[in-house]
Amino acid sequence: MIVVTGAAGFIGSCMISRLNQDNFNHIIAVDDFSFPEKNKNLEDKTILEKVEREEFFEWLDKNHLEVEFIFHLGARTSTAEFNRDILAHLNTEYTKKMWEATIKYAIPLVYASSAATYGLGELGYEDSEEIIPNLKPLNPYGESKNDFDIWALQQERKPMFWAGLKFFNVYGPNEFHKERMASVVFHAFNQIGKTNAMKLFKSHNPDYKDGEQQRDFVYVKDVVEMMMFLMHDRKSEHSGIYNVGTGEARTFLDLTKATFKAMGIEENISYIPTPEDIRDKYQYFTEATMEKIRKIGYDKPFTSLEDGVEDYVKNYLMSTKRY
Repeated sequence: MIVVTGAAGFIGSCMISRLNQDNFNHIIAVDDFSFPEKNKNLEDKTILEKVEREEFFEWLDKNHLEVEFIFHLGARTSTAEFNRDILAHLNTEYTKKMWEATIKYAIPLVYASSAATYGLGELGYEDSEEIIPNLKPLNPYGESKNDFDIWALQQERKPMFWAGLKFFNVYGPNEFHKERMASVVFHAFNQIGKTNAMKLFKSHNPDYKDGEQQRDFVYVKDVVEMMMFLMHDRKSEHSGIYNVGTGEARTFLDLTKATFKAMGIEENISYIPTPEDIRDKYQYFTEATMEKIRKIGYDKPFTSLEDGVEDYVKNYLMSTKRY
């Protein structure tokens, strides 16, 4: 059995699809299954059993001998969530329980951290574990993820293999339910579809022209390939915290132009002021350093932004198909 938490969510459901492609069909899907729109992501997936999030550890106590690997991808992922009790429970304390259970039962673990831990990037975007205690996330979500990374690194007892993954700007199918937190590609597709135009934030930084703010946009199909690699590799000496991006920052203008092209609509791009309440915390540049996972043997190329957007738009967004 392979456990995937956050199974009905964006990355979790894509991970299950990728596992199914390689005939890993004894999947234990863990989530809060009370959201109908999210549950659509699990249609046509091969799953052995669904387990409610708050009942999982009781289930694991009874079934741990059959569990081969755990992908802990479930979390409260909203950067607009300011209820620290919710974030502490779902993102920090729940993951501590997962960590301790995987030690107890000798199960390898991959868990979701976040590039939100890097804050404004004052210390760069290198996945060095030495800088983690000094990072300054910009919101409680990022803090909750960094709090767990710090805690994990302090532990003397660790899982037989473990990896914390700092996801950068992931986009791709199965994010229909994420609403405001969905990727810029998703929002661009919907805005262009309704208005034949796209509004981007103006730059309030003299070093960047309007629309040339940059992010490391990574296609979800590349993300799941990296996780598949870690599952098969799972060497104890390769345990640690890894960036999950492409290593190449691209502009919002590049992304928007790629979306217009994939939709077959003539470009019509204008700019609006960045809202004042987020202007002082707005990131103008993020770019993952990817040498660490390359050094342990991950050698697949990353999907270009243009190819990823084209696949996402034409094969998923235009048909509301799931991956």
